[in-house]
Amino acid sequence: MNRFQKLSLATTVMTLVLIGVGGTVRGTGSGLGCPDWPRCHGKWYPPLTFHAIIEYSHRASASIVIVLVMAVAVFAWVKYRSVASLFWPALGAVGVIAIQAFLGKLVVDSGLNSHLVVIHFATSLALLALVITTTVNAFSPRGGSFGPLAREAVGISAMTLVVAVLGAYVTQWGAALIFADWPLFDGRVIPASSSPHALIHFAHRVAALILGLGLARLYVATRGKERYRPVHILAAVAAAMWLLQALAGAANIWTKTASWAVIAHVLGGAVLWGASVAMAVLAYRLTASGAATSGGIPGTRAGTHPGMGQRVRAYFLLTKPRVIELLLITTVPAMVVAAHGWPSLALIGATLLGGSFAAGGAGAINCYVDRDIDDLMERTSGRPVPAGQIEPPRALAFGIVLEVISFVFLAATVNLLSAVLAVGATIFYVFVYTIWLKRATPSNIVIGGAAGAAPVLVGWAAVTGRVGLPALVMFAIIFFWTPPHFWALSLR
Repeated sequence: MNRFQKLSLATTVMTLVLIGVGGTVRGTGSGLGCPDWPRCHGKWYPPLTFHAIIEYSHRASASIVIVLVMAVAVFAWVKYRSVASLFWPALGAVGVIAIQAFLGKLVVDSGLNSHLVVIHFATSLALLALVITTTVNAFSPRGGSFGPLAREAVGISAMTLVVAVLGAYVTQWGAALIFADWPLFDGRVIPASSSPHALIHFAHRVAALILGLGLARLYVATRGKERYRPVHILAAVAAAMWLLQALAGAANIWTKTASWAVIAHVLGGAVLWGASVAMAVLAYRLTASGAATSGGIPGTRAGTHPGMGQRVRAYFLLTKPRVIELLLITTVPAMVVAAHGWPSLALIGATLLGGSFAAGGAGAINCYVDRDIDDLMERTSGRPVPAGQIEPPRALAFGIVLEVISFVFLAATVNLLSAVLAVGATIFYVFVYTIWLKRATPSNIVIGGAAGAAPVLVGWAAVTGRVGLPALVMFAIIFFWTPPHFWALSLR
């Protein structure tokens, strides 16, 4: 690394530390530990009290970041004034940190006005974005193109910012504990309350879910593409941070906003934001001008332009209707056994319809993930995605929409457990079987067959609201039957 790279990297790390200390201020309620600004209780050093030391540590960290940001800007001015990708982000960071310092004064003078606190937090994220942009550009090749992959990564970054700002409002409005449980809202999929506090909390969680889906889609889209390997790695980091953030958010509720949970949520959010920004910058840098087509995604032939009837048929085939039929056949017997007779036709119909949505969504996502290998086999090369009848991103979006519909429909008309089991089977089918086992071992069906056995659990839960021993026995029967069945087919 040269000196500029080292300096910009140190600035990025210190900015993350600054946000982490800011999270500590929030988590410990030390925002007014120093009631005046820039001094603390009228002095340039804090009194030896807990809240004063925490707040003063935040200001001290900010002072260090100010020096580092200015040093990077001066370095860029002297050595890289003609390199716009280095000079302008470095210069912009100076302006943002000046605004940040002024906002810090306003926050203290206002007695922690909620809107000012949120703006102050958002400005800190803007600062982090600029220093990360400078750092990534310092390590990346010149040039680039704002192609589909870069646009998608920028969209994910924008959604990350939305989630973070909504989360800041949740905290500042005291809405973190408006619901007593997680991931539901007082036992409901859609909250009953329409108060501003409930709506902002609900919006935060929904936006976080959308972000998670976007990260998963980008991770899959860049898998196996050596050119975009750095983007793929960052997508994996961001996805892992998203999962940790979800747990930290849950911990805030479970622990009644314990200090450690609040701090972890703030710092984790900053790392997730940083990863998403770095991902967007790299996606731009690694996309040569004019090279990206249809997201740069392999495994599809040149698309045709089918009529409406052909397109509807293509989407129908994308759901793998024959597989849905086989899955539903096992659902009804499980419901009959659980009910000791025939359940109501309404319950059977709702369970089968919701299960069809889940299975269809799983089939569509599977077609998206396997589009590269499907194109190599005669049996699967005619599927809608490798045949070019449906664009890969649309196939993925279609599958995700079906899964969301399945979950909401089953939770609303049957029960929550059946919804969780149905979508959980899809998650297992996609991530464990399709993405991992199918490409790792010829014996993938031995474990992967568990997804095909899940409908009996869904049917049992639809009737009883739980998973009983008879349901597990039926699950085991199908699970152990599946491998020899498929092996026999493969010998034909």
